[in-house]
Amino acid sequence: MRGKITVTQLLARRKDDGVSRKTGFRRFSEAGIATYIMLAPFAILFIVFSIYPVLSSLRLSFMRYNAICNPDQAPCGSVGFGNYTTLIFNDDRFHKALSNTGLYVIGAVLLGMLASLALALALQEDTRTNRVLRVIFFLPSVTSGIAVVLVWGWVFRGDQVGLLNAFLNIFGIAPIEWLATTWMAIPILIFMSVWGGAGFGMILFLAGLNSIPAMYYEAAVIDGAGPRQRFRYITLPLLRPVMVYVAITGIIGAFQIFEGVYLLFPTSVGSIGGLQDMALMIVPYLYDAGFNKFRLGYASAIAWILFAIIFVVSMINLKISRSLEDLK
Repeated sequence: MRGKITVTQLLARRKDDGVSRKTGFRRFSEAGIATYIMLAPFAILFIVFSIYPVLSSLRLSFMRYNAICNPDQAPCGSVGFGNYTTLIFNDDRFHKALSNTGLYVIGAVLLGMLASLALALALQEDTRTNRVLRVIFFLPSVTSGIAVVLVWGWVFRGDQVGLLNAFLNIFGIAPIEWLATTWMAIPILIFMSVWGGAGFGMILFLAGLNSIPAMYYEAAVIDGAGPRQRFRYITLPLLRPVMVYVAITGIIGAFQIFEGVYLLFPTSVGSIGGLQDMALMIVPYLYDAGFNKFRLGYASAIAWILFAIIFVVSMINLKISRSLEDLK
């Protein structure tokens, strides 16, 4: 009868649905296998060159290991948290490196952000001159770090061949040992960092400034707001995401300073950091422990402490930023 479905027709429909479902599942499985095959080379390389070294470093941080002895035999072997307790409580050089790095990070990040924002505000207008100046200020950010440090080494050289001393000699001022004066080490490194990184921060702040709608400033002008008020109540709040990003990337980069200390402040063969460790930072100390003294377990512990410090500081920065956002 018309409008009724027989048992035979119902079974045939169910059979067809099962075939279509199996076909769809087979297609999904084939697509999934193809995806896994294409991802496999990257996954293997990532595990071999990223995950495995990180886990090996974590394991070594709990061992006394000097790269030439069996890690499972004396004098090498597990020391538990011995490397960490020695670093935190008994290692004066690590304490010096930690305090120097803290001062450097604070100065380099704060002054770098101020310089970047000032350059962005000064060069915000899109003119031919400003475009040329943007390129000039950005060039140090893409220049080889070692080449830049070598140039600054010539500038701060202690004899009359150094650029600064040659300039002072014109006025009859005696040469100054810039790189051998204890209190000058960290300011010199901060100055080099600001000079080299301000251009990159400038580009980020320019992008943030150009994303602020002009109607906000127009409405503020109509309401009688002056330049300072517009900057305080419009520019700074809307630039907060960019400022957080610049601050976090700046902190991570500043904690990892190496070339400037290694090339400008050597002390002797097998050591690093300048006279009285005046320029010793965490990463150079890590290098000194791992590759000069071959204490790879100790160096691994330094690396994990550095990771923990950067992680905590970055999280605090994000927390403060979100708290300020909630107060708006």
